[in-house]
Amino acid sequence: MKKIYTISALLAAFSIQAQFTVTIQTPPDFKDQDAILYTLNGSKDIIVSKEQSKNNTWTFKYPKNYMGMMKVYFPSSNNTFNFISENKNVNVKLETQTNKIKNVVYLDEANDIMSKIQEGSQKKELILPALSQIKEYYKDDTEFGKALKTEINRLSGGLSGVDQTQHPFIYYYNTNYNKYLSNDASKKVNQEEIITFIDKSNDMLETSSLLRPILVGYLNSGGNTNVTASVDKLLDRLKVETPRGQVVLSELIDIFDVYEMADYKNKYLNLAKDLKCTITDRLASTLKSNANVEMGAGFPNYKFQAPVNTTAKSLYDIKADKKVVVFWSSTCSHCESELPQLLAKYNDLKTKNVQVVGLSLDVDKDSYTKKISAFPWVNDSELRGWNSTYVDTYNVHATPTYFILDANNKIISKPDHVGDVLEYFKLK
Repeated sequence: MKKIYTISALLAAFSIQAQFTVTIQTPPDFKDQDAILYTLNGSKDIIVSKEQSKNNTWTFKYPKNYMGMMKVYFPSSNNTFNFISENKNVNVKLETQTNKIKNVVYLDEANDIMSKIQEGSQKKELILPALSQIKEYYKDDTEFGKALKTEINRLSGGLSGVDQTQHPFIYYYNTNYNKYLSNDASKKVNQEEIITFIDKSNDMLETSSLLRPILVGYLNSGGNTNVTASVDKLLDRLKVETPRGQVVLSELIDIFDVYEMADYKNKYLNLAKDLKCTITDRLASTLKSNANVEMGAGFPNYKFQAPVNTTAKSLYDIKADKKVVVFWSSTCSHCESELPQLLAKYNDLKTKNVQVVGLSLDVDKDSYTKKISAFPWVNDSELRGWNSTYVDTYNVHATPTYFILDANNKIISKPDHVGDVLEYFKLK
């Protein structure tokens, strides 16, 4: 398999004239210096560039045409917020408190409109049903009845006032969200309609954040007994040799991973591995993250950030006959029930020269620090939650996730639950 290197895209990145800019302003007491800009490909965030603050302002220059979802991430404080691009300048002002984002003020037209539509959609789902019931008790010719009717009509409205020619992404996103992801049973679409949409849609499908939920809806519409037939029908139409087909294949592999549908994941992961055509960056990334954690593979080394209960600088520096690596979080309910079981057998594991290494997906330092005070094994965290680097490296989709490594850091087991870990070491 060969990987696509888009030379034109690389050259465009060095263009002096930016296609559009993204400007972020924060109050003077916001302490972060670095910010990272991301675009979207399916459900994967793609790093564009990293900028430093100048007088609490960050300016990103984007060199190409882009319409779709974007986000800015502040790694020091783990703040993040989302917005859209319609290939025009984006201007955002953040309101913060104790170095956390409290409100996002969109100063450009497209994001202001999108924000109001999103707010209206939430009100439509939560408030409109209640207003419709209340309306029965008030006559239309009363002052309150008239106001009630006006508000119901406003919330019932769709994209009125949005010029498709001026705001193509807003129109694309909201039209297709309402059509393919609506909770309204009367608007349900069939599989053929979804396939046609995915096949014929323009590039905004990949940048809209709609692809993953639409694919989940597509699989659900086919039923649990027809998963293979549904997937094969979709991929046959799209052709896995095409960029669209490979993005969808990558998304499906991840979906099956998240929902622990191992047989389906392996089937379509093997399909991806066997491709003889040129593969896209997106599919290459999925293949790499899965290859990193295959049985028998060398577990990639990890350089610790602020390790506890060890002087080791990296995972490989920890010497033991075997290691149990667990990805967890203090906010994870399953971790809350499983890790105490591991703790209860920790001394028995040590007598077998087994070391436990916990890599946390926490965000809140206080919560993480309090929790690890009870865990005597090696602990470390980037305090970036699902933005942590090891999420992609080790293909982590849920917590807790376990790996058992041998003395040479090769994967010898991938337990599903703590009981499987203890069973492996005959401690259950």
